Amino acid sequence: MEDLLHFPRIRIDQRGPVDLDRYSTDLGDDLRKKELKDSLEKDRERISELQETLHAQGHHALLLIFQAMDAAGKDSCIRHVMSGINPQGCHVRSFKAPSSEELAHDFLWRHAKATPARGMIGIHNRSHYEEVLVVKVHPEYLIGQSLPGFTSVQQADAAFWEGRYTSIREFEAHLARQGITIMKFFLHMSKAAQKERFLERIDEPSKNWKFSSGDIRERGYWDQYQKAYGEAIGATAAPHAPWYIVPADDQWESRAIVGRLVREQLEDMQLRMPEPDEAERAKLAEGRASLLSEMK
Repeated sequence: MEDLLHFPRIRIDQRGPVDLDRYSTDLGDDLRKKELKDSLEKDRERISELQETLHAQGHHALLLIFQAMDAAGKDSCIRHVMSGINPQGCHVRSFKAPSSEELAHDFLWRHAKATPARGMIGIHNRSHYEEVLVVKVHPEYLIGQSLPGFTSVQQADAAFWEGRYTSIREFEAHLARQGITIMKFFLHMSKAAQKERFLERIDEPSKNWKFSSGDIRERGYWDQYQKAYGEAIGATAAPHAPWYIVPADDQWESRAIVGRLVREQLEDMQLRMPEPDEAERAKLAEGRASLLSEMK
């Protein structure tokens, strides 16, 4: 199972061109579902232990960002990987189309508000990257953002998008300086796998609620989205905010990979339970003595 996490080029932590066609959407290993589930269960238990220490220490935070094409399994990955942790130490935020209030602010405003406090794990299901993904594929959305001097989609040129990438890089660098460790996961699914999952959502009544006609419309922009994702990843990868291109055709593979990566990241943070100082130890002793006196 260790080889699973050394999948070639899964971690991108330097800026540069990224061609998603060169990244596999399936490990191609003969790992069985049970092996993947067992691996994830062990990592999940360890994540739970480390999350308690993170919360108790209260000096650092972990921000997990999930991006993917529709039906790649973001929701289920988050649910399976993080199901064992204390909900008081974790906050999940799913970002939909911005509200009128959010559109009245800069594009990072609502995401800055949702960053985790120290001691917390924050999970963003979609994120500020939508502004250089969906909006880049559909630049007409920019017209509704009340940007100063922006009156035509033709103004969304290379310099405009580089400006947004710069804002994202500076935002994430700022978060890192404040003690927030950032992990960005792109669940990389093939077009064939998406077709299969869409058909499941249509053919299985219990999954009908997951399907939207808009999913088919957006599927028609597959190539544009792949290009936008590659450009966004290549423009914003950094040692303090790396991207992980996670094979996602097999959902148990992607869950096991993410679980192992999160566990290893928490271990690398060298978290320690806080030790009481002399005054706190005195209070503990006083409290213990008070409780024992009740037994007499």
